[in-house]
Amino acid sequence: MITRVLAVLACCVLLAGCEEDTGMDSSTFDEQELLDIRREKDEAFRTAESPIPEHMRDTFKGLKYFAPSEEGVVYAVFVPAAAADTMTMTTTTSELRPALRAGRFVFTYGTTACTLVAYQFLSGPTDSYFVPFTDPTTGETSYRGGRYLDVERTSDSVYVIDFNRAYNPFCAYNDAYSCPRVPRENNLPVAVTVGEQSWK
Repeated sequence: MITRVLAVLACCVLLAGCEEDTGMDSSTFDEQELLDIRREKDEAFRTAESPIPEHMRDTFKGLKYFAPSEEGVVYAVFVPAAAADTMTMTTTTSELRPALRAGRFVFTYGTTACTLVAYQFLSGPTDSYFVPFTDPTTGETSYRGGRYLDVERTSDSVYVIDFNRAYNPFCAYNDAYSCPRVPRENNLPVAVTVGEQSWK
């Protein structure tokens, strides 16, 4: 118990000082780059490889997003799992996908303390973390199944996580896809009003 308390305190200290110590600032938020990425994604979704059903591509007008905001960029401390922690993630088509809880990201969104578990699929890449989440917008203004983030691994303990880049799984557009369901442990208590919205 004492060890866990010390770890949490250490995370808080790191988060409080990360902007000054790491040199990170608002330049990590690039609204134009974000808008360019969204435009390119819309163009890709009009092609034959699109997850949008074929009969809907001709009338597809683009995906919907919350307005870009610097408030969606947070500094998070990555706390690695103390030991191998495997689990099974279910998908929207009832498939089972073995995964590893690699650790957790500890951060503050607005004024709310948050934690998100970072996963890696046992048969997937190891150079990034899969971070799915739900929040109070889920099923309201964002996709009912939650949204995903892909966080590239680094050698640092402090990460920059940009929720503006939160995206919908393919099954949000087409039920033919099999998408991992968001584990209950990754339900955020604060509304994330950036990133992709429900597309229709």
